[in-house]
Amino acid sequence: MNSQNTYTRGVLLCLLATVSWGAMFPLMDSTLQHIDPFTFTVMRYTIAGAMFLVFLRMREGRAGLRLKGERIGLAWLFGTAGFAGFQFLVFFGQDLIGERGALNASIMMATMPMMGFLVNWVLRKVVPPKFSLAFIAMSFVGTILVVSNGDIGSLISSPREAGADALLLFAALCWVVYTSGAGFFPGWSPIKYTAITTVLGLASATVITAIILAAGGVPVPTAHAVGSILPQLAYMSIIAGFVGVLGWNFGNRYLGPLNGVLFMDVVPVTAFVISALTGVVPAGVQIVGAALTAAALVFNNLYLRRIAAKATPAPAPAPAASPAPTVSTSTSASGSASAPAPVASGTRS
Repeated sequence: MNSQNTYTRGVLLCLLATVSWGAMFPLMDSTLQHIDPFTFTVMRYTIAGAMFLVFLRMREGRAGLRLKGERIGLAWLFGTAGFAGFQFLVFFGQDLIGERGALNASIMMATMPMMGFLVNWVLRKVVPPKFSLAFIAMSFVGTILVVSNGDIGSLISSPREAGADALLLFAALCWVVYTSGAGFFPGWSPIKYTAITTVLGLASATVITAIILAAGGVPVPTAHAVGSILPQLAYMSIIAGFVGVLGWNFGNRYLGPLNGVLFMDVVPVTAFVISALTGVVPAGVQIVGAALTAAALVFNNLYLRRIAAKATPAPAPAPAASPAPTVSTSTSASGSASAPAPVASGTRS
């Protein structure tokens, strides 16, 4: 596959992933009218988790499922953060907010790469580059404009809505922590990390949901309610949950993380367009806020590229020609040159 085909395939896969994720937030508006977010999450990842395990078995054989000697407790912790923490909180917060919930939840997705710098700072003591801190602040200013609809005082005067938005922000943080957790399992492929943590996180989500249902926190869904959301469940588990994650993993492999992360801006754009088509039109100040968050991500990306370019050593000068040179050719296992590793950032599935 030539470089142009690789690039095109990477772009299409990242677009597939982020459009599928952007569409799931407006879709959840109708879903939450029939079923609680906790039961729905368990149903969704029971299907997606089984698909990931099958795919892992096909790709890596029995070795991919072997966990002897692995840090299962740590994998369970990260899986719980991602598949109980993020999934529960983002859809619960969206449900509390109401019709604006899809817009608010989607904009949090675009803040994840920036939040990744803060998580790396805490977990790995990697201090973000100085201008990245400014772009992080810029990103969150844009987010505040979206969630407050330009009325900053409403965050104080309406504590219920502010609390729901805080849940969305904490949900995004949970996913960034989950994504960063992959670095603690260098011997695992992205597919193995996704499959194993999905199953372990699903165990936590199931227990938590059972407790909530038993305590009467939410009503037990009826058979009619479950039947009415089967199309949404199919989309959320198969398209957004399975195909979207695989598209993101492989798209980033083709493009590289610095290119792939830019596609996170597609998530809120997709959610805003679909919401507008269904009658929930974003206010002008919300569009400005989303644009500000998107610009922060793009500017930070360009800044990191500049840092990486300065850190790349200049090529050594070619040796002088000799009368009888000895020619030797060697290639790496991958057949491609290595590049400096980019600063890690958090992304969503």
